[in-house]
Amino acid sequence: MADMEHIRAVEATLFASEEPLRSKDIAQYVGDEVDVDAALKAIEEHYHGRGIELVKRGDRWHFQTAADLAYLLRRESDELRKLSRAAIETLSIIAYHGPVSRAEIESIRGVQISKGMLDVLMQAEWIKSAGRREVPGRPLIYVVTNEFLTHFGLSSRKDLPGIKDLKATGLLDPVDMVMNEMFTETAEDEENIGDSDSEADDV
Repeated sequence: MADMEHIRAVEATLFASEEPLRSKDIAQYVGDEVDVDAALKAIEEHYHGRGIELVKRGDRWHFQTAADLAYLLRRESDELRKLSRAAIETLSIIAYHGPVSRAEIESIRGVQISKGMLDVLMQAEWIKSAGRREVPGRPLIYVVTNEFLTHFGLSSRKDLPGIKDLKATGLLDPVDMVMNEMFTETAEDEENIGDSDSEADDV
Protein backbone atom coordinates (compact mmCIF):
# COMPACT_ATOMS: atom_id res chain seq x y z
CA MET A 1 0.00 0.00 0.00
CA ALA A 2 1.42 3.38 -1.02
CA ASP A 3 2.08 6.01 1.63
CA MET A 4 -0.79 8.54 1.90
CA GLU A 5 1.50 11.51 1.33
CA HIS A 6 2.87 9.83 -1.78
CA ILE A 7 -0.67 9.17 -3.01
CA ARG A 8 -1.59 12.81 -2.44
CA ALA A 9 1.50 13.97 -4.32
CA VAL A 10 0.71 11.79 -7.34
CA GLU A 11 -2.96 12.82 -7.22
CA ALA A 12 -2.04 16.52 -7.16
CA THR A 13 0.37 16.08 -10.05
CA LEU A 14 -2.26 14.41 -12.21
CA PHE A 15 -4.91 16.95 -11.27
CA ALA A 16 -2.67 19.91 -12.17
CA SER A 17 -1.45 18.48 -15.47
CA GLU A 18 -3.06 19.68 -18.69
CA GLU A 19 -2.10 16.45 -20.45
CA PRO A 20 -2.15 12.73 -19.58
CA LEU A 21 1.08 11.62 -17.89
CA ARG A 22 3.21 8.47 -17.95
CA SER A 23 4.45 6.96 -14.70
CA LYS A 24 7.96 8.20 -15.39
CA ASP A 25 6.64 11.71 -16.04
CA ILE A 26 4.92 11.71 -12.66
CA ALA A 27 8.11 10.46 -10.99
CA GLN A 28 9.93 13.55 -12.22
CA TYR A 29 7.56 15.68 -10.14
CA VAL A 30 7.15 13.57 -7.01
CA GLY A 31 10.62 12.05 -6.74
CA ASP A 32 12.14 8.60 -7.18
CA GLU A 33 11.34 7.62 -3.59
CA VAL A 34 7.63 7.51 -4.45
CA ASP A 35 6.19 4.22 -5.70
CA VAL A 36 4.20 5.84 -8.49
CA ASP A 37 2.59 2.64 -9.76
CA ALA A 38 1.31 1.74 -6.28
CA ALA A 39 0.00 5.25 -5.81
CA LEU A 40 -1.78 5.18 -9.17
CA LYS A 41 -3.45 1.90 -8.28
CA ALA A 42 -4.62 3.31 -4.94
CA ILE A 43 -5.99 6.45 -6.62
CA GLU A 44 -7.71 4.40 -9.31
CA GLU A 45 -9.45 2.30 -6.64
CA HIS A 46 -10.38 5.38 -4.60
CA TYR A 47 -12.16 7.04 -7.52
CA HIS A 48 -13.79 3.89 -8.87
CA GLY A 49 -17.54 4.42 -9.16
CA ARG A 50 -17.38 8.14 -8.43
CA GLY A 51 -18.21 11.13 -10.65
CA ILE A 52 -14.65 11.35 -11.89
CA GLU A 53 -12.24 8.50 -12.37
CA LEU A 54 -8.58 7.88 -13.01
CA VAL A 55 -8.07 6.09 -16.32
CA LYS A 56 -5.13 4.82 -18.34
CA ARG A 57 -5.01 5.48 -22.08
CA GLY A 58 -2.11 3.68 -23.70
CA ASP A 59 0.73 4.30 -21.23
CA ARG A 60 -0.63 7.61 -19.88
CA TRP A 61 -2.92 8.44 -16.95
CA HIS A 62 -5.47 11.21 -16.46
CA PHE A 63 -8.71 12.08 -14.69
CA GLN A 64 -11.96 12.14 -16.64
CA THR A 65 -15.71 12.28 -16.09
CA ALA A 66 -17.17 8.85 -15.33
CA ALA A 67 -18.28 7.23 -18.59
CA ASP A 68 -21.92 6.87 -17.48
CA LEU A 69 -22.09 10.61 -16.65
CA ALA A 70 -20.34 11.92 -19.74
CA TYR A 71 -23.69 12.84 -21.31
CA LEU A 72 -24.07 15.58 -18.69
CA LEU A 73 -21.08 17.44 -20.07
CA ARG A 74 -21.24 16.29 -23.66
CA ARG A 75 -20.10 18.76 -26.27
CA GLU A 76 -20.48 18.15 -29.97
CA SER A 77 -17.17 17.38 -31.64
CA ASP A 78 -16.59 19.99 -34.35
CA GLU A 79 -13.56 18.11 -35.63
CA LEU A 80 -15.48 14.88 -36.18
CA ARG A 81 -18.57 16.46 -37.67
CA LYS A 82 -16.56 18.43 -40.22
CA LEU A 83 -15.09 15.24 -41.65
CA SER A 84 -16.37 13.96 -44.98
CA ARG A 85 -17.62 10.41 -45.32
CA ALA A 86 -14.35 9.50 -47.05
CA ALA A 87 -12.37 10.93 -44.13
CA ILE A 88 -14.50 9.04 -41.62
CA GLU A 89 -14.01 5.80 -43.53
CA THR A 90 -10.26 6.44 -43.64
CA LEU A 91 -10.19 7.14 -39.89
CA SER A 92 -12.14 3.95 -39.23
CA ILE A 93 -9.73 1.86 -41.29
CA ILE A 94 -6.76 3.28 -39.38
CA ALA A 95 -8.52 2.67 -36.05
CA TYR A 96 -9.44 -0.95 -36.77
CA HIS A 97 -6.56 -2.00 -39.04
CA GLY A 98 -3.61 0.26 -38.11
CA PRO A 99 -0.77 0.58 -38.50
CA VAL A 100 -1.59 0.90 -42.20
CA SER A 101 -0.02 2.68 -45.14
CA ARG A 102 -1.81 4.94 -47.61
CA ALA A 103 -1.75 2.16 -50.21
CA GLU A 104 -3.27 -0.30 -47.73
CA ILE A 105 -6.02 2.18 -46.85
CA GLU A 106 -6.82 2.62 -50.53
CA SER A 107 -6.84 -1.14 -51.02
CA ILE A 108 -9.36 -1.61 -48.20
CA ARG A 109 -11.58 1.27 -49.37
CA GLY A 110 -11.29 0.28 -53.00
CA VAL A 111 -10.67 3.89 -54.09
CA GLN A 112 -7.86 6.40 -53.87
CA ILE A 113 -7.84 8.91 -51.05
CA SER A 114 -7.34 12.59 -51.78
CA LYS A 115 -3.93 14.18 -51.32
CA GLY A 116 -4.82 16.09 -48.16
CA MET A 117 -7.03 13.47 -46.47
CA LEU A 118 -4.39 12.16 -44.09
CA ASP A 119 -3.18 15.71 -43.40
CA VAL A 120 -6.69 16.68 -42.28
CA LEU A 121 -6.87 13.75 -39.87
CA MET A 122 -3.40 14.52 -38.52
CA GLN A 123 -4.28 18.19 -38.01
CA ALA A 124 -7.37 17.08 -36.09
CA GLU A 125 -5.00 14.98 -33.92
CA TRP A 126 -6.98 11.80 -34.61
CA ILE A 127 -4.06 10.00 -36.30
CA LYS A 128 -0.26 10.15 -36.39
CA SER A 129 2.63 8.66 -38.33
CA ALA A 130 4.08 5.50 -36.77
CA GLY A 131 7.22 5.34 -38.89
CA ARG A 132 7.80 3.52 -42.16
CA ARG A 133 7.00 -0.02 -43.23
CA GLU A 134 10.12 -2.05 -44.01
CA VAL A 135 9.15 -2.88 -47.60
CA PRO A 136 10.30 -1.46 -50.95
CA GLY A 137 9.54 2.25 -51.02
CA ARG A 138 9.32 2.33 -47.18
CA PRO A 139 5.85 3.91 -47.08
CA LEU A 140 4.68 5.86 -44.03
CA ILE A 141 2.25 3.98 -41.80
CA TYR A 142 -0.46 5.50 -39.60
CA VAL A 143 -2.17 4.76 -36.29
CA VAL A 144 -4.80 6.52 -34.18
CA THR A 145 -3.61 8.81 -31.38
CA ASN A 146 -4.12 8.86 -27.63
CA GLU A 147 -6.46 11.81 -28.24
CA PHE A 148 -8.64 9.51 -30.36
CA LEU A 149 -8.67 6.88 -27.60
CA THR A 150 -9.49 9.48 -24.95
CA HIS A 151 -12.34 10.96 -26.98
CA PHE A 152 -14.01 7.57 -27.32
CA GLY A 153 -13.15 6.40 -23.78
CA LEU A 154 -10.86 3.58 -24.87
CA SER A 155 -7.82 2.19 -23.07
CA SER A 156 -6.45 0.79 -26.32
CA ARG A 157 -7.58 -0.22 -29.80
CA LYS A 158 -8.49 -3.62 -28.37
CA ASP A 159 -11.44 -1.91 -26.71
CA LEU A 160 -12.93 -0.71 -29.99
CA PRO A 161 -16.56 -1.86 -29.99
CA GLY A 162 -18.23 -3.94 -32.64
CA ILE A 163 -21.29 -2.74 -34.54
CA LYS A 164 -23.73 -4.77 -32.44
CA ASP A 165 -22.29 -3.37 -29.21
CA LEU A 166 -22.71 0.21 -30.41
CA LYS A 167 -26.27 -0.35 -31.56
CA ALA A 168 -27.19 -2.06 -28.28
CA THR A 169 -26.06 0.92 -26.21
CA GLY A 170 -27.94 3.39 -28.40
CA LEU A 171 -24.79 5.47 -28.75
CA LEU A 172 -24.75 5.56 -32.53
CA ASP A 173 -25.43 9.03 -33.92
CA PRO A 174 -25.56 9.81 -37.66
CA VAL A 175 -21.79 10.25 -37.89
CA ASP A 176 -21.11 7.07 -35.94
CA MET A 177 -23.49 5.22 -38.24
CA VAL A 178 -21.50 6.32 -41.27
CA MET A 179 -18.27 5.21 -39.58
CA ASN A 180 -19.65 1.77 -38.95
CA GLU A 181 -21.71 1.05 -42.07
CA MET A 182 -18.49 0.35 -43.91
CA PHE A 183 -17.42 -2.29 -41.42
CA THR A 184 -20.78 -4.03 -41.62
CA GLU A 185 -20.41 -4.17 -45.39
CA THR A 186 -16.79 -5.33 -45.09
CA ALA A 187 -17.75 -8.12 -42.69
CA GLU A 188 -20.56 -9.26 -45.00
CA ASP A 189 -18.23 -9.22 -48.02
CA GLU A 190 -15.65 -11.30 -46.16
CA GLU A 191 -18.39 -13.73 -45.14
CA ASN A 192 -19.57 -14.05 -48.74
CA ILE A 193 -16.01 -14.60 -49.91
CA GLY A 194 -15.62 -17.33 -47.31
CA ASP A 195 -18.84 -18.98 -48.49
CA SER A 196 -17.67 -18.82 -52.09
CA ASP A 197 -14.36 -20.41 -51.15
CA SER A 198 -16.19 -23.20 -49.34
CA GLU A 199 -18.39 -23.85 -52.38
CA ALA A 200 -15.31 -23.93 -54.59
CA ASP A 201 -13.71 -26.47 -52.28
CA ASP A 202 -16.82 -28.62 -52.42
CA VAL A 203 -16.67 -28.61 -56.21
